[in-house]
Amino acid sequence: MGGGGHRGEQLGSGETSSCKQYTWDEVQKHNRRGDQWVVIERKVYNVTEWTKRHPGGRRVLAHYAGEDATEAFIAFHPDQRFVRKYMKPLLVGELASSEPSQDHGKNVALVEDFETLRKQLEAQGLFRTSPLFFILYLGHILLLEGLSLALLWTFGNGWIITALISVILATAQAQAGWLQHDFGHLSVFKNSTWDHIMHKFVIGHLKGASANWWNHRHFQHHAKPNVISKDPDVNMINILVLGNILPVEYGVKKVKNMPYNHQHKYFFLIGPPLLIPLYFNLHILQTMYLQRDWVDFAWYLSFYVRYLPCYGPYYGILGSLVLLTFVRFLESHWFVWVTQMNHIPMDIDHDKNDDWLSMQLKATCNIEQSPFNDWFSGHLNFQIEHHLFPMMPRHNYSRAAPHVRKLCEKYGVVYQVKGLWESWCDIVTSLKKSGELWLDAYLHK
Repeated sequence: MGGGGHRGEQLGSGETSSCKQYTWDEVQKHNRRGDQWVVIERKVYNVTEWTKRHPGGRRVLAHYAGEDATEAFIAFHPDQRFVRKYMKPLLVGELASSEPSQDHGKNVALVEDFETLRKQLEAQGLFRTSPLFFILYLGHILLLEGLSLALLWTFGNGWIITALISVILATAQAQAGWLQHDFGHLSVFKNSTWDHIMHKFVIGHLKGASANWWNHRHFQHHAKPNVISKDPDVNMINILVLGNILPVEYGVKKVKNMPYNHQHKYFFLIGPPLLIPLYFNLHILQTMYLQRDWVDFAWYLSFYVRYLPCYGPYYGILGSLVLLTFVRFLESHWFVWVTQMNHIPMDIDHDKNDDWLSMQLKATCNIEQSPFNDWFSGHLNFQIEHHLFPMMPRHNYSRAAPHVRKLCEKYGVVYQVKGLWESWCDIVTSLKKSGELWLDAYLHK
């Protein structure tokens, strides 16, 4: 999962099946580090060693160890023919004919209807990209970058111009963040090689970050959104406790790394201001060093090779870095409020082994559509459609949404849509509620 290539036929067609058959009980025993099996389209694979080479990172596969990974596999891999050559040597057998295709008592009808919907959307062309959309989108980012330099060259580095440049650059950085997200999900080009190249260009050269770092972190989030210990976006390194379950667990265990009953207040000090300029930057450097990822490091350095000669003559090296830190401080607020408005107020729990549709709808919601909301959030106001179909070009989310809503209504799955301001308020409200749950458990349980 999390690999690349072209969209193709389903994995399994044309493969020679092993004669060994397994029950779900047998498969589910192989769910530990050093012993990991997954099931894809009823075929059983031993992915223990493959996790070390998996393009999406070892943890994504580990999150599905002992489980059926078919829906996640289809969601992340555009070319199953390409992946088959890597999967075939890992094949150890298949499910016994008496075993259901779905594990953990999933609703078979729902799973089949969702797969039918995905095929219908493909037939309608919703997985095809509009090149003009992304050309114009990249163009407006480059235009903002150019505008900031033009202002500096024309008017100098006075305080007013510097403030204006900071806002313009923060806007360019935020929009580049949404664009790298598109390339990272292989949702732009027919040939995913170009997605990978453009991903490194945008996140590395335009933003000064790492594509592999983003892939390994973000695919975990999509594979198991809002699942405690599996989604890194809800693993707040003991600074915040989210949802209704984790706060109580911390309270019962008398864990008090922070005054969690005040987290809805200190969130404004350590969340939006510091995530990108401090935590992300340190984590990116640490990851590139530990993984010896010199290709991404070269792309990372290319950002500074471009940035410092442009701004250094006006602000000096130190002043340019201070300006960049302030830009990332502004961008960080933008990023945090947009990315968390769909998830923090939603259900956060341990893995319930839900089907793909139910799992994603529990963990995310949509924000009302408008031209501004679409642009401001990089179409992440359609977070539901994005999570269900991560390889779908974002300009098609609005066309897919009515079909998704109809399927949700059929099975009683809640399809939630909020206003932008309401969703931001819900972040703070949910943090306050989680803090109160922690305090009650800490004091009384």
